[in-house]
Amino acid sequence: MLFLAVGASAQMERAELASLRQDVMLLTQRVGELTMTVEQLTRENSALQDKANRSYATVEQLNKAIADVNRTLESELVDQKREILAQVAGQLEKLGKQTNAALDALAKSQATRPVVQTTFAEDFPKEGINYTVQSGDTLAVIARKNGAKLQDIINANKIADPTKIRVGQTLFIPLAK
Repeated sequence: MLFLAVGASAQMERAELASLRQDVMLLTQRVGELTMTVEQLTRENSALQDKANRSYATVEQLNKAIADVNRTLESELVDQKREILAQVAGQLEKLGKQTNAALDALAKSQATRPVVQTTFAEDFPKEGINYTVQSGDTLAVIARKNGAKLQDIINANKIADPTKIRVGQTLFIPLAK
């Protein structure tokens, strides 16, 4: 009976050993499957990272691009300012020449003008009419229209420059003596 007990015990151990081998084999197969799954996930992760690196810019890349754009803009602004200042300087020089030419012409015309009268006689007739200067009027035309003397109109209205009457101005026209 001992022999049978030892034989039964050995058979049980073999069955357990066979069961353990099968369990180890199943575990090895399962580890293999998990290893393949991990390798596939690693490949997919690498592919996604490559795609992300190609599709999206990093903050550092964006900052670098913005800095490049800013440098380009600043350079172009400096060039544009320089160009505008050159244009303004040219226009100011042209305007200065035109102003100087106008001042020279004015000075020449002032030099050839008759002396402006600054004293006026009081011996003109004190009776007369008011006249409003019309477009095209000169003092000579107004005197002739009203039968008055030119010098009397000048003295009565204290007109220093007889060429400087303006439309709408009211003048006193002394009646002839």
